[in-house]
Parts: sequence; C-alpha cells; structure tokens
Amino acid sequence: MDFAKRAYDHSYRIDPIVRSLLDTDFYKLLMAQFVMDRHAGVEVTFALHNRTKTVRLAEIIDEGELRAQLDHVRTLRFRENELIWIAGATFYGQQQIFRPDFIDFLRNLRLGEYELRKVDGQYELTFTGPWAEVTWWEIHALAIVSELKARAALGKRSKIELDFLYACAKAKILAKLRKLKTLSGLAISEFGTRRRHSFLWQEWVMAAMAEVLGEGFVGTSNAFLAFKHGVEAKGTNAHELPMVLAALAEDDTALKAAQYELCRQWREAYSGNLLVALPDTFGTSQFLADAPAALARDWKGYRPDSKPAAVAGDEIVAWLAGHGVDPMTRFVLFSDGLDVGIDGFERHGEDIADIHTYFDGRVGRAYGWGTNASNDFRGCDPRGEDLFDPISLVCKVKSANGRPAVKLSDNFSKASGPPDEVARYWRVFGTEGVKGAPVHV
Repeated sequence: MDFAKRAYDHSYRIDPIVRSLLDTDFYKLLMAQFVMDRHAGVEVTFALHNRTKTVRLAEIIDEGELRAQLDHVRTLRFRENELIWIAGATFYGQQQIFRPDFIDFLRNLRLGEYELRKVDGQYELTFTGPWAEVTWWEIHALAIVSELKARAALGKRSKIELDFLYACAKAKILAKLRKLKTLSGLAISEFGTRRRHSFLWQEWVMAAMAEVLGEGFVGTSNAFLAFKHGVEAKGTNAHELPMVLAALAEDDTALKAAQYELCRQWREAYSGNLLVALPDTFGTSQFLADAPAALARDWKGYRPDSKPAAVAGDEIVAWLAGHGVDPMTRFVLFSDGLDVGIDGFERHGEDIADIHTYFDGRVGRAYGWGTNASNDFRGCDPRGEDLFDPISLVCKVKSANGRPAVKLSDNFSKASGPPDEVARYWRVFGTEGVKGAPVHV
C-alpha cells in the first residue's frame, strides 16, 4: 500500500471509511446479542463527545463529508459470508456463541437516523432508538470522525511530505514492535478501531504486529479484520452495559447493585474466557470491595480502564488473593492508553514493557493496544505540526428509557453525565481510589 500516493491523489475519496457493518469491535456482537435477549425494550441515546476541546472538529471536518460517510453506513447490510463466519467460527475456544435468531437479527439490521449539528466549534452527533440497534453506531461514528480529521490533515501536505510522514510512522511502529518482541510471554491484541488514522492504516498495523510479534500477537478487536485475515477476534463487554442498567435502577440501592446484576446476567449468557469483568465504570475500589465472591471464583479476567496499571493491577491481585484465588490462574487485560517507549519519540501513555515486568510472575497478563498503535503519527509530520495527533474522542450512552446515564470511572476528569446525577452517583458509589489524572487517548 502506497499510503502517500493514495492520499495525495485524493483517490482515498473512493474509499468509504466504514466498509462493512462488521468493521467494528467484536464486543459489539456479544453485547448486541446480550441486549437483544435481556433488554430488548430499552431505548437509548448515544452521543459523540470530543474531550480534546482545543481541537475544533466542526472547523476541520466538512459537514457534507461527515454526513456522506454517516449516510453510507446506513446503506450497509451484513453480507451473507460475514453472517456465516459469525454463526460458525470458533471464538475464545467456543463454537456457536451466536444463536440463529441473532443471526437473523443481524441479517435484517438497518442502522437508524442520526442528528447532527454544530455547537461552539464541535459536532453534536446523537443516535436514538432500540438499544440493540443503536449500539452499532458508536464505533462507526468514532472511526468516521477520526479518519475524516486525518483526511483533512493529509490534504494539507505535498506528496513528498506525505512520503516522509508515512515512512516515519512505519519506522516508529517497527521500533515499538521490536521492543515488544523482547517480552517473554507477551499476549497482545490490536485494539485500535475507534480512533484509528484510517481503516487501511489499521489493517497495515495489524499485519505488521502479526508479522513481527509472531505468537505474541493474539488477535484484533476489529471483527472485520479478524474475518478478512483469519485471526482471532478479541473483546467481551464495555461500559455501556452497567451504565444502562444503572440508569434504569429504581432507587439508590438498586443503583449500587446494578454493576453486579450486570455481571450476573453476563455470566448467564456467556462462559469461559468471555467472563472478563470491567470494574471501573463507577470506580474500581468500590467494585472490588463489595463484589460477590463468584466474581473472583468464576471469572477469568479483569480489564482496568482508567486507573494507573500498577495501581489497578495491584488491587485486583490483592482482591483475588483475598478470596483464595491464585492470581496466576487469572489475567488482567490492560488496554487504557498503552504505548511503547522508544528512543527519539515521546511516549504517550503507560509503557507495556514496564507493566509486563512489574506483574511478571504475579498475575496473568494480556494487552489491548489501541490508539498508540493505530494512530500514532506524533513527531512524524515534516512540518512539525500537530495536525495528525489523535484526540480523545468518545461516543457514550447519554440516556436509557429517558433517564440520564452516568459513567464515573477511576478518573474524575472522565466522569460523564448531568452534574446532579454525577453527584448522586458519587454519593452512592463513593470516591475511594478515584484520581483526577490526565486523560490519555
């Protein structure tokens, strides 16, 4: 792939950003089936939010181009060979995870309408409808906005400048992969769909990871790339599940219990290595403090997402040991803003090598490497500008059945929701272990 030529010739315009409804994170399939089974009557609203306020997306991305890409997604349908793969492939060592009625649901899936307007230099983009349908918009919307931002920057560079840009980015990823290659027992997946530079670049990065890392590369969260290239699809569940169940809670007692009710329902739906808990939606420390013993006894993994890796991992290790579970029989999936420190470039996020060394022999380790793999062009622009820097872009549940949805996390600056509801959630869940740390993309 000659990325520079493709960008300079503007032939990239023939490439739709989302090529398939399967071009999404694998956990969307698992969650959609779960929602269809247990919460079919819930209506939700998802909303796009740019946490990097200094980047005024509505002044960078043409509204017509944004609408064209969103409209294109609404024309997409799951292809029959994709449905055959979903129905028949083995995921996490299990066959036929997805039932025939869910395959029929996917066959008939049509993404609904969206609402888009400009507000103070940003795009206000929302999606409303049945939960099992609207959930698909999240990853597609993020990928579209992220790549349109990149395309706008590419259009400002000459062919030679683009050659330098991509040559530097390729050398940078190679240096990172060579360092990762030295780590014994590495198990790393490509997790970069939502904030990727482009689909084609993500595909190239995934191929590079597989080539250089060998057995250390264990798969990708992108279901379409897993399908296309015959690699393992990775992913389990996300914050939207406890956020919606909490929003539907009738009182403070039910609100506190919602995070564990979600785990109970997920345990009924799935098994084996699909039992990976996400403890930080309303704070990791409070989650572990009151978690049922079954979450240590029966679940296989835990994914910290907004607390320093060493702190979150230490908490999980101590909690497992406190329940008489050998941490080496479980794994922690680290995936929050990970990076690899290499000479000549600033590191953005926690170093995978440092985490790997710190927890060696103490707990099983796995890694989901996202934005700093699929969209790290920092320091590569020949003009020395920051047009290609990734931004902290999210698309979260805003409401469920008309009730506001809230996410607290382990980081004060990541809390989302109406201020009065956020305050109520802090009161119910407490603030133990929560820090106001900077947000990494």
